Amino acid sequence: MIIMESKATQEQIEQVIKEIRRYGLKADVSKGAYRTVIGLVGDESTIPFTHFTDLPGVKEAIRIETPYKLLSKEYSKFYEGISERTIVEAGGIGVGGDELVFIAGPCAVESKQQLFTIAEGVKRAGAHILRGGVFKARSSVHSFQGLGAEGWEEAEEALSWLYEAGKKFEMPVVTEVRGESQVDLVAKYVDILQIGARNMYNQDLLTKVAKKNKPVLYKRHFGAGVEEFLSFAEYIAAEGNKNIILCERGIVPIGKGKQYSRYTLDLISIPVIQQETYLPVIVDPSHAAGRRELIFNMSCAAIASGASGLIIEVHYNPAEALVDGRQMITPDELKDVIDACQRIRKVVLPKRNES
Repeated sequence: MIIMESKATQEQIEQVIKEIRRYGLKADVSKGAYRTVIGLVGDESTIPFTHFTDLPGVKEAIRIETPYKLLSKEYSKFYEGISERTIVEAGGIGVGGDELVFIAGPCAVESKQQLFTIAEGVKRAGAHILRGGVFKARSSVHSFQGLGAEGWEEAEEALSWLYEAGKKFEMPVVTEVRGESQVDLVAKYVDILQIGARNMYNQDLLTKVAKKNKPVLYKRHFGAGVEEFLSFAEYIAAEGNKNIILCERGIVPIGKGKQYSRYTLDLISIPVIQQETYLPVIVDPSHAAGRRELIFNMSCAAIASGASGLIIEVHYNPAEALVDGRQMITPDELKDVIDACQRIRKVVLPKRNES
């Protein structure tokens, strides 16, 4: 990264950017209250790095050793002066601040009536953001793939229901984008674009989603380490979009544990990630547990670990759900989760702010 003098002119900043581009790299310009920092995006291994220190207005050039340079606290502290966490704004809701954020709704949008009934229930329970899947990533081709799988007309209708429900119940909405061809359509209707665990490594999808300049809810792949998770999130940041909400949703269990839980909820990753980056981290206990009777305990544990919020699957009658009914809870159960987590937050928050 190139750290500019506090009195550097715009012309001097533009000259540095021009030099970076001359070497085939992109420039990430971050203007803070104290100074401007320019990050180099691309393979900088062949660049005569010290050359930049001789340019007018440059204070110093520093190499960041982590592969997720733009998302590192080391990078942010130079232009912000302090390495605080970022609050990602979506439809008037801020994720990453002192207040917990709860995202809730059905795993899949099945009908307008189903969606609106659940939306009303989760809003009453205290949720802030409405979730609902239109394009569903499924392990089996014989499973319900979401209304989006029935055609573009059906997909757009389901997305319009999400948009309408969000407006009616005053909640921003989020849904998963499963492929590049869906990005433009989905972005028209939702406040947050979700990248599911199976697509964590999909660089082309990450790049296209990032260019929509909307907040991105980015889920960790069930086989990815923390460094991989943050490194691939860097693809979003490299397009100039740092409005990223990271989501821990469980990793592959060791041994024959599948009958007890779908995945192992890696809660130690929450404080670890918070030490590495300024991005907010939330937890998905639904996909990790795979069993509704585990959601309450895992939700409480997630907040105790320092998570900024939860994304939970909810249905008024889980037995009727076409997808993942086993892991969905009712609106009344969601209220119990939210109330308990808010109490835990009051205990955890002072320690979180000290870190």
